[in-house]
Amino acid sequence: MSHLPQNRAAWNRLAENRSQFTKLATDEECRNPLQTLDSRGWLPASVEGKSVLCLASGGGWQSILYAAAGARVTVVDLSNKMLQLDEQEARRRGLQVKIVETSMDDLSMLHEAEFDIVHQPVSTCYVPDIEAVYREIARVLRPGGLYISQHKTPTSLQITHRDQQNRYVIGLEYYQQGALPKVEDRAYREDGATEYLHRWDQLVGGLCRTGFVIEDLREPLRADPSAPVGHFRYRGRFVAPYVRIKARRISEEIGKRESSTLWVP
Repeated sequence: MSHLPQNRAAWNRLAENRSQFTKLATDEECRNPLQTLDSRGWLPASVEGKSVLCLASGGGWQSILYAAAGARVTVVDLSNKMLQLDEQEARRRGLQVKIVETSMDDLSMLHEAEFDIVHQPVSTCYVPDIEAVYREIARVLRPGGLYISQHKTPTSLQITHRDQQNRYVIGLEYYQQGALPKVEDRAYREDGATEYLHRWDQLVGGLCRTGFVIEDLREPLRADPSAPVGHFRYRGRFVAPYVRIKARRISEEIGKRESSTLWVP
């Protein structure tokens, strides 16, 4: 079974079971949607009238908040069940949200330079080639456009289990080829989904190679000193599970000019 139908089925199950990833936007969050979306101040002061692509982010949360803030929203997801939540919630709130069912590495139905902002939650781990995703985003994002994304860190995906002293074991190779095998530690893995490890040169270097400059990079805190052994926040004390990146699309002309004038060793 290839990764696309397997991941679609896995996320359809998560949507039907109303997992933690299908948290609908609340009335309180919709009253101040940008603050909810943007605790780090990465977004502009207003997104009114801006074209926003919520990429691989079905589930009735992110798209609803952007639409509530006045943006023209397109939400893309592989899971039709996740997209149904966006559609139902948008209809209930009287918001306009365009729904597109496709894989994140195939945005061929979207126009070049169509969006001002692309916002992508943790999801690149479900495709084997992250640069294919970046190339598609670079194509549909306008020069100067903003790309906000979050990814699973490679070290977190290398963890397989805890030893007898409750130390986390990095049991998978960094240069892992193909889909990740099933492991005992499932703290940051989704049941039934096929996942891939992307190295730092692919996560960050690949972003730069496809026409972006990185403006900020953060590791969201998932550690809690009071969490019991085995809890995902106990695990977060030892390995940062996620990285969040703010990147800007540069024009090809600027990229060519800078590459021709910069000295590199």
